Amino acid sequence: MLTGETGREQGMSKPFDMAVCHGQIFVSDTVQRRVLVFDVPRRRYFEIGLDEPGAPRKPLGLATDADCNLYVADATTRSIMVYDQVGQFLRALGGQEWFERLSHVAVDAEGNRVYGVDTGGVRSLGHRVRVFDALSGAHLFDIGTRGEGPGQFNLPRDAEIGGDGKLYVVDGGNFRVQVFDKDGNFIRSIGTLGRQYGQFARPKGVATDADGNVYVSDAAHGNFQIFDPNGELLLFVGSRSEKFDRATYMLPAGLDVDEDGRVYMIDQYFRKLDVYRPASLGETEGFVGAWNLR
Repeated sequence: MLTGETGREQGMSKPFDMAVCHGQIFVSDTVQRRVLVFDVPRRRYFEIGLDEPGAPRKPLGLATDADCNLYVADATTRSIMVYDQVGQFLRALGGQEWFERLSHVAVDAEGNRVYGVDTGGVRSLGHRVRVFDALSGAHLFDIGTRGEGPGQFNLPRDAEIGGDGKLYVVDGGNFRVQVFDKDGNFIRSIGTLGRQYGQFARPKGVATDADGNVYVSDAAHGNFQIFDPNGELLLFVGSRSEKFDRATYMLPAGLDVDEDGRVYMIDQYFRKLDVYRPASLGETEGFVGAWNLR
């Protein structure tokens, strides 16, 4: 007002999911229609999806491979958009003819197979995970059909490839996480419907750590729960609250665990990203530890 100069601040409008790779934190924003990138080691911020070709219309789920290439589930085009780590558009997989309601994506570490989560609808039978060759885009096979049995889905929400190579899928309408091998063979499920510890009411996001533990966010509980590789509850973190504060959530969504064990969780209502550090990891250690270096 005094100088006549104008300023501009950038915030999150409606964050949905995030993926972290080597200190780069990718956050999808469905209102801004782009991916926000916080590159901690290089101390820079940039955005992906501003220019054609490769501008997403409604970016939802995110995933990265070992080379930090980014995979974005675009709900409007029903395509999985692929970018390199600096945001250069590489290619698109899937499309209108392949997905009814694309919501999330997972990719193996080698960047060979891409798993697209088709959430389907109330009257739809297309509740499944569709698997593509990451380079050629060829459709390889599908995992699951609509139902309540082992290996079946009712409104699948998220997917993650663990360090063990297994596929973890949030089966939202059946209130569980199902575990498959890389070829889609059912192994086991985690969780049941309920409001007790170890149960789910509105499971949303899933992630795994280097020890094979499984992290699941729940929008009704307002927290994330941590299970061991056998599905036994280890810990729950966070609480539901209408007050903005650390570790409080109204609408938790996507979450991820980075190479160093830090846990990241999005809350859509508060438009925030919370980061948790393992007690065994120093503040300045790991890729994101550069944030605390002066």
